[in-house]
Order: sequence, then C-alpha cells, then structure tokens
Amino acid sequence: MTMLDQAQATAGAPAAAKVAKRTGYRWVILLMLGLMALITFIDRTNISVAAPEIAREFGFSKTQLGTIFAAFGFAYALGQIPGGWFSDTYGARKVLTIVVLFWSLMTMVTAHAVGFVSMVVIRFVFGIGEASAWPAATRSMQYWFPKSERGLVNGVTHSCGQFATTLVPIVAVAIMTMWGWRAVFYVFGAVGIVWAIVWYFVNRDRPEECRAVNAAEIAYIEDRTVVGEAKAEAPAAEKKIPWFLILTSKNMWFIALAYCGYTYGSYFFWYWMPTYLMEFHHISLVKMGALAPLPLFAGALGVLTGGVATDFVYKRTKTLKWSRRAVCIASMLGASALMLPSAFSGDPVVTVIFLALCNFLISMSLAPSWAAAMDVAGGFSGSVSSVMNMVGQAAGSVSAIIFGALVEHVSWLAPFYVISGVMLGSALLWAFLINPERLVIDRS
Repeated sequence: MTMLDQAQATAGAPAAAKVAKRTGYRWVILLMLGLMALITFIDRTNISVAAPEIAREFGFSKTQLGTIFAAFGFAYALGQIPGGWFSDTYGARKVLTIVVLFWSLMTMVTAHAVGFVSMVVIRFVFGIGEASAWPAATRSMQYWFPKSERGLVNGVTHSCGQFATTLVPIVAVAIMTMWGWRAVFYVFGAVGIVWAIVWYFVNRDRPEECRAVNAAEIAYIEDRTVVGEAKAEAPAAEKKIPWFLILTSKNMWFIALAYCGYTYGSYFFWYWMPTYLMEFHHISLVKMGALAPLPLFAGALGVLTGGVATDFVYKRTKTLKWSRRAVCIASMLGASALMLPSAFSGDPVVTVIFLALCNFLISMSLAPSWAAAMDVAGGFSGSVSSVMNMVGQAAGSVSAIIFGALVEHVSWLAPFYVISGVMLGSALLWAFLINPERLVIDRS
C-alpha cells in the first residue's frame, strides 16, 4: 500500500466509523404516529362524553344519538379505499398533514351544530376525513421500519389509540366542567392542528429523503443484513396502483376476513359492555364506571404485547409466515375459549376478569394483522391495509346491530356464542389459508 493509499484509508476511517453507528430518527416518526393514534381515538370518542349534554340541549332521543354515532362509522368504512389510494399516490407526509388538519377543523365545527341533521352531516364528513389516517400511517411505517420492527411499531401506535379511550372521559369531563361541552371540541381540535404542522416539518416519505438519517440506518431499515430479504419496495407513488391484483388476491381477502375476528369482538367492548354489565348483572352506574375500564386497559396492553411477540418470533425464525400467524392463531383461539365463561359467570367481578383476559387476547392479534397487511403489500401498504380495515370496520358495525338484535329477540347469552364462533373462524383462517410471505401482486 502506498503512502497515498494509507493516507486515504486513514482519512476515511472516521467517516466509516460514523456511518457504522446508525441514527435512530425512525423513533421520532414512531412518536409522531403514536400521538396521531391518540388524536384519532380522542377525536372520534369525545362525543360519547359530551353526548348527554348535547342530547339535553337539542332534545335528541336515544335513536337519534345512535344515528349520530353511526354516521362516523359508515363514513369511516367507506373512506378506507380512497384513503389508501391517496396515501400510496401522494405519500404519508402530505396526506396525514391534510387529513389531520381537515378532521381537526371538523372536530371544531361540531361545536357549531344546530340540530340533528347538521350533527349527522358533520360526523359523516368527519369520518371521511379520519378514514385516511391508518392507511397513511401504515404506509409510513412500511418505509420507515424494517420487517423485524413492524410488529412493535404497530403495537405501539394501536395501543396508543386504545389508551386514548381511557383518557377521554377524564380530560373531557374536566373541560366540560370549566367551559361547557363545546369547549371539548375546540380544545381537541386545536391539538390536532398543532400535530399536523409538526408532522409536516419532521417527516419525509422515505428515510433517504431525510437529512437526519444516515446510511447505516437506511441499510438497517431495508434489512440489507438479513439473508434473502429484498431491498425496500420502490415508493408506490412512482408506480400505478394495481387495484385489480389487490382486489382479486385471495391472500388479501383472507387477511381481511381474519381481521374481522378482532373488530367483531372489539366492538362489544367499545359499545355494548357497559350496557351488558348494568342490565344483565344489575350493577350500578358507579360500579360499572369502575369495572368497565379494566377490560379496555387490558386490550391496550394486549395490542403492545402482540406487537412485541410477533417481532420476537420473527427475529428467532426469520420467517414472516409464522411470526404473524402464530400470534394470531394463539390469540384468537384463547379469546374464543374465554368469551363463553365471561357470559356464564353470575359474579360481575369474575365476569370482568374473564372479559379483561379475553380482550387482552383479542387485541394481541391487532399488530400482527396490520404487520401482515404491510408484509403482503409489495409497496402498496396504504391500499392493502385500507381494504383490510374497510372489511373489518364493516364487520364491527354489523356486530353492534347483531348483538342488539340477539339480546332483544333471543337472550343476553346468544351474542357471546356468535362472537366466540367468529373468533374461532379467524383462527382457522390464520392457520390454514393466510400466507404473510406471499405478495398480493404475486400470481406465480
């Protein structure tokens, strides 16, 4: 080696050492996505706390309130596929900035409703705005995190959303006590506007576009050190979205149907559990208020646990097939088995314990389900996840109606059999028909 070669090698050594130590800017992106998840659930559920005051002021009946609640759900489901298309076409940075600003303004507009019709329209438009949130977030996670961390990031973001449901009553009641129900929508709407502004400046659609990310972190995100792993997919914005291949993929529809096991069961905990505890177990409102949050908190822990578990299995096996399937199979089978004992117990405390365990297990499937949608997307995670979420949200909405009909015409126990059966069906789909390693655009 010549002296010139030695000098060049010596001069390049510090630079190489710096590159070898990767940056961790992707965790800033995760923090922002976690905060977005909090905002989405806070903004969609804050009306439940304000509902009694709203109904008293406008004279809404229970049926009218139910219609107002449903307006968001229907719009949210309808907006999933357009939201996925926007996310894959224009990127998560622009889409999330625009839609969070939009639905935050719609949150504020809720305070200006003048009656039933205006409230339904506002909630419907608000639901359309939120529909792009998770497809865009999923697209961002696909390009900012390696496959070995997708379970964790999905677990963190979705658990933040679950934890938000426990924060809303505390914060919203405090705001209403000081300034009235309209202030709830102004305050939460303002939080979303601040988030959107910060997101636009700290985020880029891909790590290589961000100056704060070095080559070592980019290589880590692309899993270059893992044998057999391909480089991260090219940005979908540079390619035409293959909707025909996506919508005709059996693998995608199996994942979407399996996801219904989570949504079908979760809607019971979000909408019917308080009524079930009060009317079937005849407990007071105060006692229900103390018991009902426990299964919801367990669900938040379950989401995070499922994300960590699927990443743990992936790092041990280096296979997406079992890292996603194993967690979902175990969680759905366990939840299916525990759903029935929670219905048969005559002690409300024992019932809540079973329900907490059941919701913990149901929620464990959430992160690996979304991770699987990212795995099979082939660069179109916004579009693929939007289809999965559309099917899941539709199933959840239907479950709320079926539950009420079965209680009214059969018994309180009947819907628990149905929920248990749906979750068992989800476990079977994961066990025999889903392959997280097969892309939706693969027809070989």
